[in-house]
Amino acid sequence: MAERHRKERVGMVLSSKMEKTAVVEVTRLVKHPIYHKVMRVRKKYIVHDEKKEAKVGNKVRIQETQPLSKTKRWRLIEVIS
Repeated sequence: MAERHRKERVGMVLSSKMEKTAVVEVTRLVKHPIYHKVMRVRKKYIVHDEKKEAKVGNKVRIQETQPLSKTKRWRLIEVIS
């Protein structure tokens, strides 16, 4: 069987104080449906960080995964910078 396609996002680490967990903020550009102005939309994701390698301010790639807890549905793939 082929592996499922899972969503990936790139964002900045806001917090890494929790044990094996980080908070990542992803910013994307969205066009307003009526006014057609391009807006910046931000969203925070609770991410599973098994090796505790994410530090505040790092740019990271995250991937969708099965639910790991009540709020954790994303996994850290790599630290970009």
